[in-house]
Amino acid sequence: MLSVFRSFIRSKFGALFAILFLGVIAAAFILGDVTSGNYGSALGGGGTAAKADGYNLTETELQDRVQRVFENARRTNPGLQIGDFFAQGGAAQVFDQLVASLTLKAFADDQGVHISKRLVDAQIAQIPAFQDAAGNFSNDNFRALLVRERLTEQALRDDISREILQRHLLAPVGLGVKLTDSMVLPYASLLLEARQGTVAAIPAVAFLDDKNPTDAQLADYYKKNASRFTIPEQRRIRYALIDAERFAQAAQPTEAEISASYNQNKAAYAAKQSRTVEQLVLPTEAGAKAIADQVKGGKSLAAAAQGAGLAVATLADQSREALTATAGKAVADTVFAGKQGDLIGPVRGSLGWLLLRVTATKETPARPLDAVRGEIVTTLRAQKEKQLLSDFTGKIEDAIGNGDSFEEVVKDNGLKLETSPPLLATGKQVKDQAYAAPADIQPLLAPVFAMSADDDAQLIPITPDKRYALAAPGDIVAAAPPPLAEVKQLVLAQYKLNAGNLKAKALAEQIQAKVAKGAKLADAIAQAGVKLPAPQMLGGRRADIMRGEQRPPAEVAILFAMAANTVKTLPIGQDRGYFVVQLNAIERGDAKNQPALLNQVRTQLADVVGQEYGQQFERAIEKELGVTRNAKAVEQVRSALAATNSGDQ
Repeated sequence: MLSVFRSFIRSKFGALFAILFLGVIAAAFILGDVTSGNYGSALGGGGTAAKADGYNLTETELQDRVQRVFENARRTNPGLQIGDFFAQGGAAQVFDQLVASLTLKAFADDQGVHISKRLVDAQIAQIPAFQDAAGNFSNDNFRALLVRERLTEQALRDDISREILQRHLLAPVGLGVKLTDSMVLPYASLLLEARQGTVAAIPAVAFLDDKNPTDAQLADYYKKNASRFTIPEQRRIRYALIDAERFAQAAQPTEAEISASYNQNKAAYAAKQSRTVEQLVLPTEAGAKAIADQVKGGKSLAAAAQGAGLAVATLADQSREALTATAGKAVADTVFAGKQGDLIGPVRGSLGWLLLRVTATKETPARPLDAVRGEIVTTLRAQKEKQLLSDFTGKIEDAIGNGDSFEEVVKDNGLKLETSPPLLATGKQVKDQAYAAPADIQPLLAPVFAMSADDDAQLIPITPDKRYALAAPGDIVAAAPPPLAEVKQLVLAQYKLNAGNLKAKALAEQIQAKVAKGAKLADAIAQAGVKLPAPQMLGGRRADIMRGEQRPPAEVAILFAMAANTVKTLPIGQDRGYFVVQLNAIERGDAKNQPALLNQVRTQLADVVGQEYGQQFERAIEKELGVTRNAKAVEQVRSALAATNSGDQ
């Protein structure tokens, strides 16, 4: 419920930088705040962006990190453009995070605080991307990912050390925050506040002009609004498929392998006995004997147990070994020596005195090799195919890591190189809206669109342990507006809509002025001289309208940002017109007698306040150490990246 409050103190990218660097290498963490390399030496160049007690952050390092964060953001939002990233504060927040890391590192050195190698090792071992299928740390996976992301082990360790350091220094600062009722009550009461207003729409389509603009006017409009018509980046995907089926013949098991497998698993094919038993546990031997006497007298064990307020448990298809583990060897031997219907006990068990009754017996004869040959062959073939595929893909990754080109790897390993048509990150084509990317290409879209043009090819799973693709970007068509001639009708429609929107805005402001002077909104709409939709009544409680992460319509949300008895105009968006919004009534909320709500808000606000304490602590350290920032660094990095990512603007 506090998303409305959190939005006041967190920007759109605020959570994006929680743990940056590990997300870059393996999506092990969400993008965030871990810094890369050794400051002042990792990239070895560029002007100084910040200084902190002997540590330097260079502009080159800042530029590299901003680029990495942008690329990672595009992995989850392929349509994100560099201009949007900057507009939403991405570069500035990366700079703040890097300076904070620099500051805390200097402070830790000053205080003699260091992160041990063992602690870093433990953190690395917990990263899923470095683990094998069994969940254990895999040195092969670790090395392969470092090679793939062009990282050194020391750079990774330095980043993890700084992330751990920040966690240990800042987290305790925000612990134990306790907010009084007087601090929490206003926020909790806001959630219960209800507002009601009247909203009138002034659509742009009500003012469309039949007259077309001149070619010069249309060209000028297109030039000024080119970003509206920009086609997102397109890429061809070069790929070569690797399927486990290519190893079908080599994976066929030999007679020796079949016989060896049978002998190794003889116990699984041997004759078996199992028993289904009812079990009753009683606290005393006397009680167990009493129940046993009733069963011997003709009652079922379940009925006798029910009469004593107890219930039996049924143990189905128990092997001798399984029953030995739960009831003990003596009980298991007795049960398997008896026949169906026999009552065993009372005998002493680990939890009390046991009574058991055999309700069913089952004899499974031994299965000879010929009877199980088919399932052994299937199992061995699958195992060998998986191992051969693993060896083959490992060989390919080694070749890529050793610097072999995509084409060389494909040729040397007998693969078939294929190339997709130009695709958007969604898998669609610009000129063929009916096109849908084939099933083999769909899993390649996100990884390939996250790659740079000169990145090495990557091995991408399509169906894990079954089907892979070695893939890399082909031709890249930068995001750009198409020639005006190709979209002239669309631009013409947008031109007219824009002109209508300007007229809608002017009328909305006239109506706003009339209502502000006392006129009724409905009357002002009726007197507008244009046929407009009738005003609508909207509103509700803040907690209901802004529940969870869902965003209320802008014309409703604005009601909660207006003073009583006021009227505002609000653009509908995309040149579609304007709203005129009048706030009619405010019903104040009071959470004083709602302790559950107060406690919920208190908990959530405590997290926010704790984070604020951490930020203030870092700022205090920054001031104490005399950390200096280059005020022009962010702008210089923005300019450099805008040029290098010109296709993303």
